[in-house]
Amino acid sequence: MKALRLLTAGLAGLIFTAAAHAAGGAEHPHPPEGGWPFEGPTGQFDQASLQRGYQVYHQVCSSCHSMKLMSYRNLGEPGGPFYDPAYPNPNDNPFVKALAAENEILSPTPNDIGDFDYRPATPADTFRSPYPNVQAARAANGGAAPPDLSVITKARHGGASYVFHLLSGYPDNEAFVKREVDGETANYLDMSKVGGHGGEHGEGFLKINAGQYYNPYMAGDTTPNYEGDPRHPPKGGFLAMPPQLIEGRVEYMDGTEATVEQMAYDVAQFLAWAGEPKQEHRKSLGLAVMAYLLILAVLLWFSYKQIWRKIEH
Repeated sequence: MKALRLLTAGLAGLIFTAAAHAAGGAEHPHPPEGGWPFEGPTGQFDQASLQRGYQVYHQVCSSCHSMKLMSYRNLGEPGGPFYDPAYPNPNDNPFVKALAAENEILSPTPNDIGDFDYRPATPADTFRSPYPNVQAARAANGGAAPPDLSVITKARHGGASYVFHLLSGYPDNEAFVKREVDGETANYLDMSKVGGHGGEHGEGFLKINAGQYYNPYMAGDTTPNYEGDPRHPPKGGFLAMPPQLIEGRVEYMDGTEATVEQMAYDVAQFLAWAGEPKQEHRKSLGLAVMAYLLILAVLLWFSYKQIWRKIEH
């Protein structure tokens, strides 16, 4: 009887999931052209891309999103964006010190008169948070608290590919139109101008409410806002974050052209590194362990054959 209840619950869950997928869902994020350099058993992060990605995070994302699990010294650790073998202790890395000092944080100890002053951050400090608490973050963003990005690539299906496509997947401005419906003028998205993300034939209009932004890679249900074939609503959903990446918003230190795709690619790779900064060490250690286990397995096999060679099986 218990097994029957479990089976029934499982089937109900599958039906609910299928219904939710049919109602909307989101575009499945796939790796960008050429894939990610850190994928695979021997993959490694592109250090130049990590450096550019930190620049995008610092200049664009950090105004709303925190990274509470990261400290500035992590930037100078082995495998990090600004690792320098000349400074095995990242706290001594002068470049990391300069990057940390660009941010002012509230001192944890009061001054002589009992006030808490702001001071330049040091490599030992965690990344500066844009808001003192979640309530302040919600108040500043219309009730939506920007998620912490420390492990965002681990928390979202698709990982770095999700971040890349979300940041670069907003519809172009020419796809938006103003329409008057029932005497009310509102902003709409002409899905025929949003390539590959509309209904069956890419037709219909999607109403955009105030404070909302459509993105085909954001999980959600667009059916209530869709004026078209209800059987084929646009994939994706709405979020409170407007498009953040525009051409040339960041001036890369290495002279790389800051296109939307390039900035999205770099910051996605940086966030993938932040989610697992020891990935390269783990992979190198894993390969050594696998080689050791393979040799051990061969030795055990020959030992077994040698010891039991005269025993009938």
